Amino acid sequence: QVQLVESGGGLVQAGGSLRLSCAASGDIFSIGAMGWYRQAPGKQRELVAVISSGGSSHYADFVKGRFTISRDNAKNTVDLQMNSLKPEDTAVYYCNADVARVAVPNTFIKCWGQGTQVTISS
Repeated sequence: QVQLVESGGGLVQAGGSLRLSCAASGDIFSIGAMGWYRQAPGKQRELVAVISSGGSSHYADFVKGRFTISRDNAKNTVDLQMNSLKPEDTAVYYCNADVARVAVPNTFIKCWGQGTQVTISS
């Protein structure tokens, strides 16, 4: 079993900052890409940012210049620094990782965290 646990969500005013963290644990052989997605009420889940094991990152247009994704491969963690937050950033944020388990080291599976609520007030 692989667990992804997010932390760092909360309520902040527009223009403020939050930092989300996600830690992967369990039956892990290696981790490929890690990322953050979000889902607002009544909307589909969407990609926010993704980072490869080598550190290459990609951002959705709506967060470019405001959010920064980073990871620590030694700790199996991925963070999302969110600055200049807007009310439209309000959503549940989910951590995602492509994980190869010890039992099946040549196969990557997508794992999800339980989500953390981010609410931005105007």
